[in-house]
Amino acid sequence: MKWYQLTKEAILSKLQTTDKGIQDIERQQRLESNGFNKIEEKQALKPWQKFLKHFTDLLMIVLLFASILKMITGDYVESAIIFLVVIINGLVGYWQERKAQDSLDGLKQMMGQEAVVLSDGVKATIPNETVVMGDIVSLNAGDVVPADLRLIDVHDLIIEESILTGESEPVEKYAHLIEAESAIGDQTNMAFSGTLVQSGSALGIVVATGSDTEIGKINQALQSIQQQTTPLVKKMNDLNQQLFKGIMVLIVFLIFFSTFKYGMDFNLLFSAMIALIVAMVPEGLPAVLTMILSAGVKEMAEEQAIIKSMPSVETLGSMTVICSDKTGTLTKNEMTVVDVIEAEKHSGHLFDIMNNCQELKLDDKQTIDDLQGNPTELALLHYVEKAGLTLKKVKAKIPFNSSYKYMATVHPYGQQDIIYVKGAPEVLMSLANLDKRDLSDWQQKAVELAQKGQRVLGFAYKEVDPQADIRHDMLTDLTFAGLAGIIDPPKESAIQAVEACQQAGISVKMITGDHKETAKAIGEQIGLTHTAEVLEGLAIDVMSDDALREAVKHVDVFARTTPEHKLRIVTALQSNGEIVGMTGDGVNDAPALKKADIGIAMGIKGSEVSKQAADMVLADDNFQTISKAVKEGRRIFDNLKKTINFFIPTALAQGFVVIFALLMNRPLPLSPVQILWVNMVTTIALSYALGFEKASADTMSRPPRPTNEGILSAYSLFRIFYVSLLIMIPSYFLSTQYDGVLVQQTVLLQSIVFAQAVYMINCRELLNPSINKAMFQNRALFISLGILTLLQLGLQFSPLAHTLIGTAQLTLTQISAMLLNALIIFIIVEVEKMITKKITVSKT
Repeated sequence: MKWYQLTKEAILSKLQTTDKGIQDIERQQRLESNGFNKIEEKQALKPWQKFLKHFTDLLMIVLLFASILKMITGDYVESAIIFLVVIINGLVGYWQERKAQDSLDGLKQMMGQEAVVLSDGVKATIPNETVVMGDIVSLNAGDVVPADLRLIDVHDLIIEESILTGESEPVEKYAHLIEAESAIGDQTNMAFSGTLVQSGSALGIVVATGSDTEIGKINQALQSIQQQTTPLVKKMNDLNQQLFKGIMVLIVFLIFFSTFKYGMDFNLLFSAMIALIVAMVPEGLPAVLTMILSAGVKEMAEEQAIIKSMPSVETLGSMTVICSDKTGTLTKNEMTVVDVIEAEKHSGHLFDIMNNCQELKLDDKQTIDDLQGNPTELALLHYVEKAGLTLKKVKAKIPFNSSYKYMATVHPYGQQDIIYVKGAPEVLMSLANLDKRDLSDWQQKAVELAQKGQRVLGFAYKEVDPQADIRHDMLTDLTFAGLAGIIDPPKESAIQAVEACQQAGISVKMITGDHKETAKAIGEQIGLTHTAEVLEGLAIDVMSDDALREAVKHVDVFARTTPEHKLRIVTALQSNGEIVGMTGDGVNDAPALKKADIGIAMGIKGSEVSKQAADMVLADDNFQTISKAVKEGRRIFDNLKKTINFFIPTALAQGFVVIFALLMNRPLPLSPVQILWVNMVTTIALSYALGFEKASADTMSRPPRPTNEGILSAYSLFRIFYVSLLIMIPSYFLSTQYDGVLVQQTVLLQSIVFAQAVYMINCRELLNPSINKAMFQNRALFISLGILTLLQLGLQFSPLAHTLIGTAQLTLTQISAMLLNALIIFIIVEVEKMITKKITVSKT
């Protein structure tokens, strides 16, 4: 229902109420039929449900199954080790989720506690929850509007609506009918639930309560939006499925092959299958990825970017589009005087008018920081503050009103009084003693300022007899003193950040509730690519989803938008295959923040609702922090790929060892405990080191990776396969050169570990030489190699380790042979990388 387009009488009739309000009995009946004025909550998952869902990962289920089978067969130690790995991964995931908060809590806090209503014409205070449609609510300065109201009696009412519109400048309200189709920011005869009355008073009819209010609609949007699955989680799920399918195919093949060819004993085959699962499932990978992401979260926190969900770290590096709110994100959220044009003949008066024709500063001892109220007056006072002017005594004033569009104050001026006037330029020009040429010049200057998206104010004065009382009819033959252009200017850091994002191939789009001209001007100033066309909210309303999907490709500025518009824009971009980041600070931004692939809220000036709906909070409210976070996100993803490319060949090599033994009808070369030792060494000592690699030089100059690009490229699969064979074949061959099962198993185990260590160094660079200057900047690399050395020395010399793991002490000759084998593997991989790079360069 478009209440702003209905007359007072039509609304009273439709809601079956009168201008004296509703009686208590009637209110109770309406409460019973329509419900309380509160936001409905969506039932959340119970803690145990949240905990258990972290064990639904496909590979974790496979490991749980393997753990249970080992327990059934009596191998309790191996079962416990596998089970412990799964539990630790589940606990880490659950702990991270506990840190995320429910957006609904912040929305409920926006609602006031009590409301003043009319009951039989008498004011009464009632709980906010009991306000019903048809109630007549009384508003005064400092009140939080309890429900959506159609205003019917207004006295200089100004309401702060930034939580809904995102715009910092308060809105003056009226009671008159609005016939034209209007966005929320232009519905000046409405007061919306949760907004703050800054000054004035009014009476309004309640036309919507609870979930039907504009804030309630935002809540409904938040509740209906499914949390986006991050690209990393999607890619890891795909990888898990590929690994699972590969393992299952191998198991089925080996069961049939071994049974029909060799008639293998069931118990031996069963043990081999468990060994294969343990070998090929990279059970340590989730823990290592969590470790790398956690380190990324810490790094970003130091850059003032607070990450609420670890996978969101990588999503930042995947972003292809950033949709940004204007006010407080790209701009300073402070109205500022940016252009002043002073009449040369009347210089000196302009600053006096700015300093005295206002209602905020009452004493010279007050500083601008002490003042609160109208942003326009604050901007003017801040502009003249350095001039050190003193306040003049105010003898009388005419307060500003939209009906006449000016304010006037009277001050002593020598033997006479002087009237200072500020207001709409066209009104003051019509009251000034300007000839046609001067009038035309001033009008042209005002138009030029307005075309820059500035709010333009005019200033004038008049000397009068000190005995005269100020009246509207006295404000004629004014002396025009000049113009001032006021705007919420862009941050310098935002301009730099937009440029950095565009260089990184990320397009930036601005979505604001502000007017078209202002939005276009700010878009041009911050350097957006497509600013010729501005798409307004009313135009979006009549566009189909398909039309909007096409429009968002070539429009970078969206004006007069509502929460629904922002949500549709984000959805349209995602439909085009974009990875969308959305920034915002108001309640109106919350649905779009939640819908976006990565929601980014402002930490200082952002509402609690926006912070809770977002995935990341900028502690410094600085858009530039986003570009730093994007660089960090890309670095982390690069390192995750390096880690995965390191992990899988080593796991596959162990699997090949088991497969080879089964195919050749030979005893298992490594026991499950020995395989778990190799995996543990990989997890504890080696895997995390690649997560600390520095960002490459081209990190912010290359475009975002394609959204359909998997973690493993065709080249990665080639590398994984041949490196797996490169680790397995020489190590297995070397182990067969010695006598004794324990010695053979120990040589194979140590050979695989040494090969993993050198291959980890290979993985530092995809195609470039691995040993370079940056290698020595990664302290974690050398720490990991040190830990590996200590663990393997313990395995070499500790009798307890020999007993638990089933190994033997090796000779210096045997160890030297294994080290030589590892060195050969390192050299082969480096040569292959060099050849591949030359082939790749020649093709481009």
